[in-house]
Amino acid sequence: MFIVLGPAPDAGPGTWCAVPADPDAPAGLPQAPAPVTFPREAAADVVRALPERLGVAAGAVRWVLASTAEEYPRWLASGIRVDAVRDLSLGQRILLRAAAAGAVEYRPAVELAVHEPDGVAPVEAATTPGLEQTAMFELAAPAAQAAPDVRVLAAEFAAQQRAVAASAHPARLRLLLAAESQGALVAAEMHRSGLPWRADLHDARLTERLGPRPAEGERPARLQALAERVAADLDSPGLNPDSQKDLLRALQTAGVTVDSTRQHELQAWAARGGAEAAARTARIAALLEYKALYRLWTANGWHWLDTWVRDGRFHAAYLVGGVVTGRWAAHGGGAMQVPAVVRDAVRADPGHLLTVADASQVEPRILAAMAQDAALAAAGSTPDLYREVAEQGRSAGTALDDRSRAKVALLGAMYGATTGDSAALLPHLRRLYPAALALLEQAAAAGEAGRPVATWLGRFSPLPEPRWLEAVADRSTRQAESRAGTMRRSAGRFTRNFVVQGTAAEWALCWMGGIRRRLRAAGARTELVFFVHDEVVLHGPAEEAEAVAAAVREAAAEAGRLLFGDAPVDFPLTVSQTESYADAK
Repeated sequence: MFIVLGPAPDAGPGTWCAVPADPDAPAGLPQAPAPVTFPREAAADVVRALPERLGVAAGAVRWVLASTAEEYPRWLASGIRVDAVRDLSLGQRILLRAAAAGAVEYRPAVELAVHEPDGVAPVEAATTPGLEQTAMFELAAPAAQAAPDVRVLAAEFAAQQRAVAASAHPARLRLLLAAESQGALVAAEMHRSGLPWRADLHDARLTERLGPRPAEGERPARLQALAERVAADLDSPGLNPDSQKDLLRALQTAGVTVDSTRQHELQAWAARGGAEAAARTARIAALLEYKALYRLWTANGWHWLDTWVRDGRFHAAYLVGGVVTGRWAAHGGGAMQVPAVVRDAVRADPGHLLTVADASQVEPRILAAMAQDAALAAAGSTPDLYREVAEQGRSAGTALDDRSRAKVALLGAMYGATTGDSAALLPHLRRLYPAALALLEQAAAAGEAGRPVATWLGRFSPLPEPRWLEAVADRSTRQAESRAGTMRRSAGRFTRNFVVQGTAAEWALCWMGGIRRRLRAAGARTELVFFVHDEVVLHGPAEEAEAVAAAVREAAAEAGRLLFGDAPVDFPLTVSQTESYADAK
């Protein structure tokens, strides 16, 4: 049963109502019984009591909301957790992209803005790792309007249901909207529960590496000493290594011929030194150490600790689908990564354990299942896909004869590497896995032609902007033509990876949804508390650990079946149960 919650029509501010919705009705209009009207702050009590009043089980209700991220935290504060919601704002974002691609017929009843926790814009870049995201891949959010009343929300729900039903793959698209909404519940619950964090241990790690906490506006003692060494090594008195412009000028003046101050470029310069490589490395050693410690100080230093850890918890604020591929983004705090240097501060409460589950080689397994490539699927049915690819490559007499080459080749194919070992190994990979490579190359060709691509469940990449189309069509000069080719290839690399990375994000949503459902069904006290792409962290009583590990593994297998049916691809996990996150394998 679907029940729409929202502002009551023709009522004063703050008055809400709950009405059953008929998704098959032309406008999703409320059906009998009559709407239940209540103050918005009492919504949690209504959610608790209404199913029984309507004569249905609580688990049979799907609450339809304009924004889960905006409303559900209020329910959690009142001690209410629900089994399922339908988030109209998240669904609208997916369907608008699909409609722009011509894949669905969808006319929104109202424009809904995706709610951002605390009103803070995400700080993690919404890009594909390793690729620049140009303006081509930006998508403007719908303009926010005054809160639509429950009749308008019911009409929007009906419009979304009709669009899904008439799509080419309604079951897949329906699963995507449900999984995205379930993700919104998980994200809100993770934010409320928080990741256990020992501030005293974090402070000790910082002091050990940086020196005592400095006064406001000063560097830690270790950083200050390194800054002075960097200035001396580059013969540049008074150099401020925090100024990228000044640092680059000092490096070039000192004969360090680099175009940026990035670590990998500095290390590459040192490696090119031949017999002088050791001397070059020594010359930039202090700078590399400074950059590593500076990153720790600014990203996870004392200010981070004061800002993000309270009551012994790090409360990560996630934006569901905040990355264009469907991956999550974070609203500050670096929630998409906990650096190894501070992981030991993540400690389970007494009598509790952390369950850390990491999915192995998800993207190539996703590729095998999507492409229905029998040989790659066979490799994906083993615990170490890359090792099995190497075995297959060796048997076939190709250059893919060891695990490291197999990994480089597959990652290069998925990310569009065009130089080095990845490019050299591509023909061997194509010989072994023609269906998988064809899928990637078709996706790349679509991007180069300015066409959108879709994930397995139906999340579409954005259409290129008119200015991009104009730029890639420009043949007025050799420079313009070269720039057009570069832009097309960049778009092709993006769409090549979009279909795989986006589908991997869908698998992760289904995985977390399956874990959550199992924990709720068992009445477990263990909770999901952290998520990073292919890894989840749970926290709960030690006596539940064995059952939790089983639930995590079962949910991973179920997620694969939900997306791909009986495709012979496994999704194995590494599961560690420990008191310290640093000890997880």
